[in-house]
Amino acid sequence: MLEAARRSHSFCRPIRCDGHVIAPTAVVFVVDDDASVRKSLSRLISAAGYRVHAYASPQDFLARERQSGPSCLVLDVRMPGVTGLELQQTLASAAHEIPIIFITGHGDIPMGIKAMKAGAVDFLTKPFVAKDLLEAIRRAVAKDTRDLGTEAREDEIRARAKLLTPRESQVFALVVTGMLNKQIASELGIGEKTVKVHRARVMEKMQAGSLAALVRLADAAGIKVTNA
Repeated sequence: MLEAARRSHSFCRPIRCDGHVIAPTAVVFVVDDDASVRKSLSRLISAAGYRVHAYASPQDFLARERQSGPSCLVLDVRMPGVTGLELQQTLASAAHEIPIIFITGHGDIPMGIKAMKAGAVDFLTKPFVAKDLLEAIRRAVAKDTRDLGTEAREDEIRARAKLLTPRESQVFALVVTGMLNKQIASELGIGEKTVKVHRARVMEKMQAGSLAALVRLADAAGIKVTNA
């Protein structure tokens, strides 16, 4: 295992990441089958201002109680049973994919390339410099914060779209293609005045101040747009 973990936790010197302020809600999950490594990593990461939850196996991590807020996962590659790379594959199918930082004492270039291609934030070989890990964690938490914000925004847009009637959804899909009201009326077999009413309701319900804004909302709202 890790010699540095056995020599006064030398790979875990509590170094701040370039003075960056850590969000108090950020959680770093640590999964490593070596108890001494888990302890050392937990001390380092906690000293940097994060909350830490450590687990001895991927199975324990997957069984954890879910919580909201930005987070990332510091994950050992080689463990008995389910490996770190296998856990990465499992997490890739989740609704929200947590950013992963791999650590390993047995890493090789092909393994690192595979992990990075699958979306890992970083791949560090033990023993590593504490500052490198903390910088990787900072980037991972920042990424997760952005991703959560984007997902929340998309959820809000989809919720607005659910308020639309079937006819309003039809008008929405045609409006964002650039069709004029009279063209939409002809396409749907309804009056132009009726189209205007539906269009106004779509703009109101979707909280769009302009056609350009409505077009930007269409994809997130799940509106299937066809070329006019």
